[in-house]
Amino acid sequence: METRQNGSVETAPALCYDSTVNEEARQIVDRMGLQPLPIEGGYFARTWTGRPAGPGMRETGSAILFLITPEDRSSLHRIQTDEIWHFYSGDPVEHIQLDPGDGSARRTLLGSALIAGHFPQLVVHGGVWQAARTWRASRGWSLLGCTLAPAWDDGEFELADPLALAREFPAWSRWLEDMKPLPPD
Repeated sequence: METRQNGSVETAPALCYDSTVNEEARQIVDRMGLQPLPIEGGYFARTWTGRPAGPGMRETGSAILFLITPEDRSSLHRIQTDEIWHFYSGDPVEHIQLDPGDGSARRTLLGSALIAGHFPQLVVHGGVWQAARTWRASRGWSLLGCTLAPAWDDGEFELADPLALAREFPAWSRWLEDMKPLPPD
């Protein structure tokens, strides 16, 4: 998948899908040129990368489209860069943040029903554990975006140990058990 100068997405070759991905989600994945996101889960495509700048010439930012289904999710992880999540379409998303710095926990529903308490975007600060999954699924997919500044760096990604986090956040232990990393295909 490649991003063109004008911001449009060049589609990638068709994928072989898991049988649980519904037809509408498959069409979105194909149309947006999304590819499976290893380790974290879901499907993604990088849509923007900023120009290199500053010490080390790291790109100034990056953005992706990200699709999850009820059978998939964004596994519990953290990165060291601040990240903004954007809700675009589909089922609402339950997003959890666990902050080891101050011991706080935050649950946010990303979605389009603003009067019902959904939010169209949220910020996750670097170093905060996070995970997301579709919530009360009816369409069978959720399309999101994530923007980082500075840009994504593979070396910053850390997958969580849910059992260790359950000791640190005991009130969330049942939720953490549900969010164990999915086995690889």
